[in-house]
Amino acid sequence: MTAGVPLYQAKAEFFRVLGHPVRIRVLELLQDRPRPVRDLLAEIGIEPSNLSQQLAVLRRYGIVTSHREASTVIYELAGGDIAELLRIARRFLTEILTGQSELLAELREAEEATP
Repeated sequence: MTAGVPLYQAKAEFFRVLGHPVRIRVLELLQDRPRPVRDLLAEIGIEPSNLSQQLAVLRRYGIVTSHREASTVIYELAGGDIAELLRIARRFLTEILTGQSELLAELREAEEATP
């Protein structure tokens, strides 16, 4: 992100970076512990080149870090705040989906009551 960019624009860019299913899945897996690339590949089930591209984006924005242990590259979250953000997103989505399921139940009840 460049200096002089309004905060709202920087936030939008940050969420755009997070707005990819593979990146989110990588972050979910890394919130438990650092993982080697081979484990991420096994869990996510995508082509190595695609995973490499997504990891590069996360690394470029400082969301994940990597280090090498012999011939193995290990990735981890750059900080605990990303894990907290994922937990907040999960709670938020749970509330939204709970509200939607309650609305759906009400609609079904109303439909059944209509002759």
